Amino acid sequence: METLTLFEKDQSVHWDYDEEADVLYVSFGEPRPAIGIDAGDGVIVRYDETVGRVVGLTVVGLRARIARERAGV
Repeated sequence: METLTLFEKDQSVHWDYDEEADVLYVSFGEPRPAIGIDAGDGVIVRYDETVGRVVGLTVVGLRARIARERAGV
């Protein structure tokens, strides 16, 4: 299996939360075009094939996830 580099230690992490859509976008380094790989349960891994690196994550339904966790479900 090929090893994936998630991000470099000194790389910045950018995030944006769309409250209306309830979606959290996280980018490792500056946001850039990437393919989305569905990791299941509303998590999408953003992968840049040109550099062979995970460059971000998208989490759908963040508010509902937090509510479930707080409720102990």
